[in-house]
Amino acid sequence: MPDEPQIRGRLLARNTSLNLLGQAIPLLVGLGTIPYVVRGLGTVQFGVLSIAWVLLGYFSLFDLGLGRATTKFVAECLGRMEIEKLPRLVWTSLGIQILFGLAGALIAAAATPLLVEKVLKIPPDLVHDTRVCLFLLAASLPVVLVANGLRGVLEAAQRFDLVNYVKVPINVSIFLLPAVAIPFGAGLPGIVLLLVLVRLGAILGYLILCLKVFPILGQRCSLNFELFRPLLSYGGWITVSNLVSPIFTYVDRFFIGALLSMAAVSYYTAPYEAITRAGMILPGSLIATLFPAFSSLDAGAAKERIGDFYVRSVKLLLLLLGPPMLLVVVFGRAFLLFWLGADFADKSSLTLQILAMGVLVNALAVVPFGLLQGVGRPDVTAKFHLVELPVYAGMVWILIGRMGISGAALAWTLRVTLDALLLFGACRWFNLVSLRALSEKGLLRSVLVVAGFGLASFLTLLSHVTLTTQAVLVAGMLPFVGLGIWNFALDSSDRSLLVSATSHLVTKVGGAK
Repeated sequence: MPDEPQIRGRLLARNTSLNLLGQAIPLLVGLGTIPYVVRGLGTVQFGVLSIAWVLLGYFSLFDLGLGRATTKFVAECLGRMEIEKLPRLVWTSLGIQILFGLAGALIAAAATPLLVEKVLKIPPDLVHDTRVCLFLLAASLPVVLVANGLRGVLEAAQRFDLVNYVKVPINVSIFLLPAVAIPFGAGLPGIVLLLVLVRLGAILGYLILCLKVFPILGQRCSLNFELFRPLLSYGGWITVSNLVSPIFTYVDRFFIGALLSMAAVSYYTAPYEAITRAGMILPGSLIATLFPAFSSLDAGAAKERIGDFYVRSVKLLLLLLGPPMLLVVVFGRAFLLFWLGADFADKSSLTLQILAMGVLVNALAVVPFGLLQGVGRPDVTAKFHLVELPVYAGMVWILIGRMGISGAALAWTLRVTLDALLLFGACRWFNLVSLRALSEKGLLRSVLVVAGFGLASFLTLLSHVTLTTQAVLVAGMLPFVGLGIWNFALDSSDRSLLVSATSHLVTKVGGAK
């Protein structure tokens, strides 16, 4: 049975490595299967399938933050050792999510004819299949929400091993099922039906595992209407952030299309998607682990351990992502030249370099973001997002007009920097992390190591030497940077955590072969 003393650094390191592997495997499968699926379905049908993928990903918005709220409140119960409260909490949350899912399904089904006939430009011969696909997706909405809720229960218990036993096959199936179904002549409706059936299997898998971890859930099944208000209050603020975040992601592209051209959108989107997706895999894996840990530790009044995990997480993200992002700045043009050709290298290099610095800042900010939500202050993060939205829109409009797509990248980087300052400041303002914790544990030494590497890298960039010479100089610095990190920035606990996470990751990868 999970309890507060079990939330150790080694456990968090192991869970982060599991989450990292769980994100990498579906990504690799997608890279391998998407070209085959595009050829098998054709461009137009693949476009419809991609819309289905997007909808499956964003259906969680209909739970109004209850999935996150479930994780938070279950983790608090575990932190206070109040296991007897779990049945009412879990079943009440799932009951609400079923109701929201049914309401969302009706809304989605009602909107389907409008989407197919008025909004989406669907060829006449695909209208029927597209309509069937969207109806199937609408019907799956309650299934998706319940599966997310059950997964949140396991995450609260820090059982990310069990979560990934179900989550990885589900995410792999998104790409693999279409590739397997195409040779058998399955059309779009058949493929989408398979994806929906897999979601049903996810519910069964998560439910069995939840009952295994918490047998008390099978012994008592009851609802508590008094829990509606705290669950919905917490989830409501989560929903605000979830609704605003996609606007931050896509508003710059609309402004680029309006002020510049659609070609400029492509020159911006390619480097943006590459650097943000790659750069946020590790932070995303870490925060999925930290959020329930912060919730549980806060309930157990373990403030010192919260500060310890907070500072070490920021430090490790800085050390693990700082050098790679700086390398993108130095070799960004060469990377684009190799990946997308000379045209993109000429037009998108500066954009990629600016975005790389923004990704580093944004990655560090996930730690205070997770802490604020973990201690029950999602209102703070949501209010920050609401304040930042008009500021960001104004910056995007002005900077795109003056600098083109590089201005859009600069606006995004300035926005995430403002967000990071607000989040770190809020954690200090609410006295969640002491100044002593920030000054100890090698955080300042880590900043110095990364800053030193950054300065040396920028000097090679400004020296106007050949690309080969730059590569040799930077490669020669890397061993010294590694030694500096290991001996100067990391303490014995950090080294132990890194060795534990790495060995666990290697063991899992080796066992999968």
